[in-house]
Amino acid sequence: MPDLSRRSFVALVGGGTILAAGAAAGGFVLTRTPHAALEPWSLAGGYADPRERALSWALLAPNPHNRQPWEVRLDDDDAMTIWRDPGRDLPVTDPFGRQLTIGMGCFLELCRMAAAEEGYGIEEELFPDGEAPDAPVAKLRLIQDAAAPDPLFAHVMERRSHKEMFADRAVTPEAASSLNGLGDLYLGGPRRDRLQDIALAAWEVEATTPAAWQESVDLLRIGRAEIEAQPDGIDVGGIMPEIGQRLGVYTREDAADLDHPQTKAILDESLTIMRSAPAVVVQRSAGNERRDQIEAGRRWIRLNLAATGAGLALRPVSQALQEYPEMAEHHAAIHAEFAEQGETVQMLGLLGYGDLTPRTPRWPLETRIRRV
Repeated sequence: MPDLSRRSFVALVGGGTILAAGAAAGGFVLTRTPHAALEPWSLAGGYADPRERALSWALLAPNPHNRQPWEVRLDDDDAMTIWRDPGRDLPVTDPFGRQLTIGMGCFLELCRMAAAEEGYGIEEELFPDGEAPDAPVAKLRLIQDAAAPDPLFAHVMERRSHKEMFADRAVTPEAASSLNGLGDLYLGGPRRDRLQDIALAAWEVEATTPAAWQESVDLLRIGRAEIEAQPDGIDVGGIMPEIGQRLGVYTREDAADLDHPQTKAILDESLTIMRSAPAVVVQRSAGNERRDQIEAGRRWIRLNLAATGAGLALRPVSQALQEYPEMAEHHAAIHAEFAEQGETVQMLGLLGYGDLTPRTPRWPLETRIRRV
């Protein structure tokens, strides 16, 4: 379910029946937070091996549909090999793995920043064995006393991919000045409006294309038990969704039905949330090779952290950039209007002010490490 807002899901799936059931549940209500799935946030940096310390921060990186596709093997005493797990692909909405590769770029950049926090530089070799799906994305080696801390790392714990309403407050050039050089900022005017229109139309295409929508529905994790058993995908936590699912008020089958009234209401609410953004940001690259996509991920996480440091909220809305047939019209439009000839628009985001949203569940580091 693209960019699902937990708040809209809870509000629309709730109602008197669920509220009454929740009130009667007592202790059940108080134990619905998926603490185990959120523990990697608390454990970040708390490992003996400096490679594991860096990796424990890196796995907090943003990534498409929260698939967390990274796998790592620790080599020798100071090296590691990184793969993108093809078993976590999004074959409908990301058929060429572009978005997931961008997610790997976010991971690698956050790993570099975390290592630099302790003075370690990273010697990196991208795609050392070629670009086949099962080939490594990178080989890394830590070098002592070879890097200085990156100021953006201070914002890792507060970084989020925003999902809720934006405040009715303009983003001024002064407020966004720390984002200059990290993307093309559209803080108002007809160009901002046009980008927002493309983003909204593309979101509607994804939400009304059955295969694309089903890909998201299949990744729903509803309630604490599901989230903790599989802390990836689209988490929908809290008492009302969980009891609602148990009572059959709104099931996965209902969510997959594009004509279901509550599904339609969720779509409408999500569009309202997207319209509330006062600004839009575009990130482009000269090419669209795998290395360009990795670099796009590096720039996206830096943009996300810089926005956090500026008190701004950033929401990825990259549906128009996806390369499946139903999206072709919007993909062509955004490139024709917002990219130079031959460039690729790699990321599109909504920018504004908003409340800090909850942390996203993560697989523990130990589950992401390949054992020889």
